[in-house]
Amino acid sequence: MTQETQRAIRSVYLVFGACGVVIASLLSRVPQLRDALRLSPKGLGILLLSIAVGALASLPFAGTVVHRIGAANTVRFGAAVASAGLAIGAIGTEVGTAAVAIGLFLLGFGSGQWDVAQNVEGAAVEQRLGRSIMSRFHAAFSLGTVGGALGGAAMNLLDVPPLLHLLGISVLVAIVTWIACRSFLPALDDAHGDTREHGSAFQAWTEPRTLLIGVFVLCMAFAEGTGNDWLGVAAIDGYDASATLGSFAYVLFVTAMTAGRWFGPRYLDRYGRVMVMRCGALIAMVGVLIVVFGPALSTALIGTLLWGIGTALGFPTGMSAAADDPTLAARRVSVVATIGYAAFLAGPAAIGAIGNSTGVLRALTLTAAMLALGAAVAGSTRPLVIAKAATP
Repeated sequence: MTQETQRAIRSVYLVFGACGVVIASLLSRVPQLRDALRLSPKGLGILLLSIAVGALASLPFAGTVVHRIGAANTVRFGAAVASAGLAIGAIGTEVGTAAVAIGLFLLGFGSGQWDVAQNVEGAAVEQRLGRSIMSRFHAAFSLGTVGGALGGAAMNLLDVPPLLHLLGISVLVAIVTWIACRSFLPALDDAHGDTREHGSAFQAWTEPRTLLIGVFVLCMAFAEGTGNDWLGVAAIDGYDASATLGSFAYVLFVTAMTAGRWFGPRYLDRYGRVMVMRCGALIAMVGVLIVVFGPALSTALIGTLLWGIGTALGFPTGMSAAADDPTLAARRVSVVATIGYAAFLAGPAAIGAIGNSTGVLRALTLTAAMLALGAAVAGSTRPLVIAKAATP
């Protein structure tokens, strides 16, 4: 492995981790934001939706931006916009709800650009390295969220106002990402291709393989999102668990996800994407069914482990599959990310709507159905064979 590749790996770890820090730092101060703005639960939910709206507005053309200015500059741009949004949101706690909504929209918008670009760069590093590593970059994001959440908890303990805390994080993240991007791989023009030679920027939306990968990522993201959002509630409502045990179920799920992403690449390299993705989706489906229909909380916790481990590799491997052809990686990753992120927006609402009549625990059966669909379309992640141009 060359020093250039080693530096690129470290820089991609850093930008993924920083992305997790900025999101978790905000979420760790949500109760204080709610109190400062005097919001009802409904009002808070609508306000937080601004992040998802910003991301979904950004993702469809993020690939075009990467094509035009490269992954490094796109990460810098996205991180700068996200950091500015975090800062505006922090200032908004002293100004009013409208300012916070604008800040959160910008945070989501910048994060969308940032996420596509870092996945494109991660795929380029993976291809340079010649072995699977993408899921470890996503594990770095998870560790970043843990760090951001712990930092927020410390700020709460020390009674540091959200304004000072979030302004500090916004400046730190902008500086760190700007410096980290200096070590991205240099041959970005070759890796990202030229839009003039490869048709319309939206051509990837007509490609069956890309759309199927998007469906696969949608299913796995749905399973990830519903686990994050509803496992604690399901344990408390469905098994009469204490609030502490409900939180433990969530921690167990996140830990299993992070471990799966860190140790999973060896199995991808040994057994191939399709087999590992199909088995992962089925393992997660079994885990969900154990959580929903198990006889006791202890078995539900076992199901939670299976759910987390089985889901772990889905999203990052979908990003790798979308980026198999370096010349079209940016636009395809953009399409797959857009489809996948729709699950993070729709998943919590769908479970909540069904849970109103069936209870949250039984509503999670929908997650099992999505994982069955994910297993069925996992073949779309099969590595793409790229024809080599003949040399005269």
